[in-house]
Amino acid sequence: MLEKFSSDNLKPSAIQLDLGPLGGDQIRGTTAGGVRLDYGFVAPRLRVLLGLSYFQSELSAEARRRFEDRLKSVIVDPTADYTIQLGRITWSDVTGDLDLQYVMPQGRTVTAYLGVGLGIHLRHGSGPSINGTFVQDALNGFTAGLNGTLGAEVGGNRWRLTLDGRGVVASGLSTLSLRAGVMYRWAGAGGRGKGG
Repeated sequence: MLEKFSSDNLKPSAIQLDLGPLGGDQIRGTTAGGVRLDYGFVAPRLRVLLGLSYFQSELSAEARRRFEDRLKSVIVDPTADYTIQLGRITWSDVTGDLDLQYVMPQGRTVTAYLGVGLGIHLRHGSGPSINGTFVQDALNGFTAGLNGTLGAEVGGNRWRLTLDGRGVVASGLSTLSLRAGVMYRWAGAGGRGKGG
């Protein structure tokens, strides 16, 4: 089995741009965009993709409420006449991914794929009432995540349309997105699972 794995076919072979809606368990719905580099096949039908993506969204009302409740739990005020209103908070995420995708050709012009991967997330929170505070510090930072992808490419040898669904599980924020995009595969690059 291991003899099927080889780095001989690893080289940049295509670039993809994508855009689409994204939702998460701590944020309001937004739009995410990304760029992916197809880096060839490490085994028959198993290709490597490197990706970079970005989104920015507002923290959901429920997530803000939980933050406010946590803050109230640490405030000592005998009169209990205070209120906490965090206001509008935005959360952005820049993600670098390494994906392995199992490629399943469905004919001459359609290729389906199923993938898993690892990502590194750089997150940044901001808002008029939290900038420069420990609340902002709690939203900022690096974290790792796991992702899964299911999608398809449609088109000829060079230009292809892509559509995929991506789920990400990471500390503090898990998301689902549906992205459409365009891929350009340069001349001589195989993209239908013949690597290895």
